[in-house]
Amino acid sequence: MAVTLTAVAQRAGVSPATVSRVLNGDYPVAVATRKRVERAVRDLDYVVNAHARALLHSTSGIVGTILNDLSDPFFALVFRGIQNAAGDLSRLVITCNTAGDPDREFTCIEMLRRQRADAVIIVGAAAEDAGYRRQLAAQARGLRAQGSRLVLCGRPKPIRDAPANVVTFDNAGTGRTLVDHLVGLGHRRIAYLGGPAGRTTSSDRRRGFVEGMSAAGLRVDEQLVAEGDFSRDSGYAAATGLIDSGAEFTAIIGGNDQIAIGVLVALRDAGRLVPDDVSVVGIGDTPIAADLVPALTTVHLPLEEAGRQAVSLGFAPQGPTKTVTLPHSLVVRGSTGRVRQRAGRARKRR
Repeated sequence: MAVTLTAVAQRAGVSPATVSRVLNGDYPVAVATRKRVERAVRDLDYVVNAHARALLHSTSGIVGTILNDLSDPFFALVFRGIQNAAGDLSRLVITCNTAGDPDREFTCIEMLRRQRADAVIIVGAAAEDAGYRRQLAAQARGLRAQGSRLVLCGRPKPIRDAPANVVTFDNAGTGRTLVDHLVGLGHRRIAYLGGPAGRTTSSDRRRGFVEGMSAAGLRVDEQLVAEGDFSRDSGYAAATGLIDSGAEFTAIIGGNDQIAIGVLVALRDAGRLVPDDVSVVGIGDTPIAADLVPALTTVHLPLEEAGRQAVSLGFAPQGPTKTVTLPHSLVVRGSTGRVRQRAGRARKRR
């Protein structure tokens, strides 16, 4: 039986008129009320009206893209691949920025479902939360029932049987690759400055770092491990804290290129030379990496190709879901070098 607007209103504790206003977006509604209604819509998997239900299996020509921040080079490059591939198929791309907010992500999915998007692509790390995973799996089922497809780009499936295609990277492998490179240069005291806790990409890259250190017979010093938010500012703050602590290290792994950029600036401000005093590496190989001074050693991720693959998976024939893992490669530049005798204890800035 189809869910009615009245049922949604009862679930949210509001009037049917309020539900209609939230769904149509044609009248101001208090933020708390709107969120209550949106959650009820999500919980009940409500499709807006009979007209929309009649159109569920028609095509719209829309590819919906949901990402954290289009200004971030990682997301911008993936989006470029999506835009180009969708353009080749004469599809219109609608983009939603979520700032990493799971509730906003679900709201965007629901809006795209109401627009009958042919495919919905979510780019970037996912929250490591059981409730979130269940809700995302439910959205994947709802999209499939409409004849649409959910594609996850840079993140795993929320649950094993979720009807979603995946294009991703070996994020743990990137961490192992960087440790292998640094150990090969004689580094033993290696710091790791990563992304936010509770996010799949952060956890996988940190796990790869730990695995790489263990494989090399090295102990991870938790004093040399910090979390941030994948931004340049968080890299700067974490590196400055590391320097001021007086901890011993000869190399720093940034959880992405943006963090590594912040690290380079912090080391410069502290009067420390790269790579003479400290080697620095990142992950992503975003365009600015080659233009830094020194140029950044990093792991190349085929970000535009990931976007193109995501569109391809979004229009693949219905059937068993697919997972595509794209390869990565090490790009060695000037920010890494062999350990020198004078590298070692980080002195506090005076």
